[in-house]
Formats: sequence, structure tokens, C-alpha cells
Amino acid sequence: MNALDQVIADMDFDFLGAGDHAMSVDGVRKVLGNDHFVFLDIRTDQEIAYTAFPFAVHIPLHELPHRLDELPRDKCIVAFCSSVFRGAVAYTYLMANGFDEVKGLTASMEELVKIFKPGPLAKM
Repeated sequence: MNALDQVIADMDFDFLGAGDHAMSVDGVRKVLGNDHFVFLDIRTDQEIAYTAFPFAVHIPLHELPHRLDELPRDKCIVAFCSSVFRGAVAYTYLMANGFDEVKGLTASMEELVKIFKPGPLAKM
């Protein structure tokens, strides 16, 4: 069984139910600024032109196979995109390539952007 086969075989009911593979927007709030967590933005360059996250490493998903050496293997990599789908692909790819601590962000872009809102805004 190759590495990808093993990663997929491990994704059984118990694995999915435990939720250890995912990070919510509340999880992001808790770890943002902790240098053990590396946020991996796998959106395209075109998407980054509209909304960039300066705290994240940007490697488009289609470039990931050629740029794996840019990611630390001793930290938790949190992959995200605009819709969760590519984040799940990146999660699986990283796990199959020997990264031990990986999570996929389960929040939407809208939820992620709200983290940086200074607080409730009120009309005067």
C-alpha cells in the first residue's frame, strides 16, 4: 500500500468523527500568532489579488508538488482555500508526503476575514 492509499484508508468513521484533521475559525483565533502553526493558503495568484492573508504562506495548490521543501515538517500546517475543497486535497497530499501534523481549515473565506474585523461597527 502506498502512502496515499494509507492516508485514505485511515479516513474511517472514527477518524472523521474525532475531527482532529480539521480546524474551525475559533481554532484559528486561538492559534494565530503561535509559531508552531503555519497557515498554508493554496488559492491561486488571481484569488490572492483580491484578498490576501499576510500571516499565511502562499503556495497555490497546483504548485505544491514542486514546493514542498518550503514547508516545515516540524510544525502544524493548516491548509486553506476559498471553499474547503482544495484545502482537503492539500491536507491529503501533505499527509501522503510524510507531514505528520496537518489540518484543513473548515471555515469559509467570509468567516476567516471576520477574524480581523476590529469589533462591532455601529451606525451613528
